[in-house]
Amino acid sequence: MRLAFKVAIVAFMTIAILIPLSMIRGVIHEREEYRAGAVADIARSYGGAQAFAGPVLVVPYTETVEVEETDANNVVRKVRRAKTRQWTFFPTTLDVGGPMVPDTRKRGLHEVRVYEWKGHATARFDAVIPNEGNPADRQIGRPWLSYGIADVRGLRAAPVLRINGRDVALQEGMGSREAPGLHVRLDAPVPGQTIALDTQLDVLLGGTESLVLVPLGKNNRFELESTWRHPSFAGTSPRHDTSADGFTASWDIASVASNAQRNYVEGLASPEMGLANMDSVGVSLIDPVDIYTQADRATKYGLLFVLLTFVGFFFFELIKQLPIHPIQYGLVGLALAIFFLLLVSLSEHVKFVYAYLAASVACIGLLGFYLSAVLRSLARGLGFAAMLTTLYAALYGLLVSEDNALVLGAGLLFLVLATVMVVTRRIDWYQVAGARPAVRQA
Repeated sequence: MRLAFKVAIVAFMTIAILIPLSMIRGVIHEREEYRAGAVADIARSYGGAQAFAGPVLVVPYTETVEVEETDANNVVRKVRRAKTRQWTFFPTTLDVGGPMVPDTRKRGLHEVRVYEWKGHATARFDAVIPNEGNPADRQIGRPWLSYGIADVRGLRAAPVLRINGRDVALQEGMGSREAPGLHVRLDAPVPGQTIALDTQLDVLLGGTESLVLVPLGKNNRFELESTWRHPSFAGTSPRHDTSADGFTASWDIASVASNAQRNYVEGLASPEMGLANMDSVGVSLIDPVDIYTQADRATKYGLLFVLLTFVGFFFFELIKQLPIHPIQYGLVGLALAIFFLLLVSLSEHVKFVYAYLAASVACIGLLGFYLSAVLRSLARGLGFAAMLTTLYAALYGLLVSEDNALVLGAGLLFLVLATVMVVTRRIDWYQVAGARPAVRQA
């Protein structure tokens, strides 16, 4: 009964430490929300997450059609009404690319990843104006060539557009489509005419963290490159090469393998469909193990730290007959929990590795000093400090590992369990349970 009671006390103290650990995780999530606010603030001034689409050729026309209408006397009459419609033409070939030059902006304690995209978009159109029906019933207006840009505040210089080798002036907006972008008006064609256009747009576009490209051509080729070493690709996976010098990525996409053209046409009728909601590809400049991700991941192992320390106390108390008060269990558990709060607060000011080193040295030093008195032996206190040092070193390896965190964590848990089983394999638990705890001088 005495052993069962002690096990219950240790279990209760372990569960109780979950309260401060959960509060610390709440602080981490709150700091993540502050960082999201910093990203939104910089996006408002610098340019948000960018999306680029186009060009698209739109030819408006007004057609007189015969419709049936019911008058006030419920008599159905056929009348002629003018309907405004448009033809939408997509490029035969579309080639978009250019380097993304990364940079960072600070807002308070937070650094936000931004970039400048030195983009180019080359496209070829062979658009045939329909000639069916009665030409007298149709009046063709001036077409426009449009480019979609998610956040035009990111334009760092005046874009340069050349059509068939001739510079033309761009206007704001996308013609009749309610979406941010650029467009240029062209001369009105005649029925049956083929509009042959070779277009090239050069643009310097700033954005925050991500860039999306929409494959609106019949045949699309996209190429992006950057010195950022940690890209995250969206949409269809590209051919890419990532190294210490950055990355290069390229996509070859046919219109039959994408819903982008259909999404664009649907967006003409539904202005709420933005460029970001279309079938697209792109890249994000990410920090694979940012400080809040690392700190949050660390707290998931906090219970393991507390449990292992309490198990060590439990063995000392039963085997060496060293009574340890529940308050002492609680103080040690709180010291282990405070490590994670120190970690996230220090990492906002210094590099994560230095924050981790400072927080671990502070907590291990405090616990080593305290446990030397609790366990009535400097050697035992230093032994626990050495155990915690090993655990903190193993935890750091888990935190900085981007791809192997799960397998390393599982291996660490197995190693800990194996160590406990090996150390305790010869203990006679019935004899231990019957022993009377007593104070024993070192």
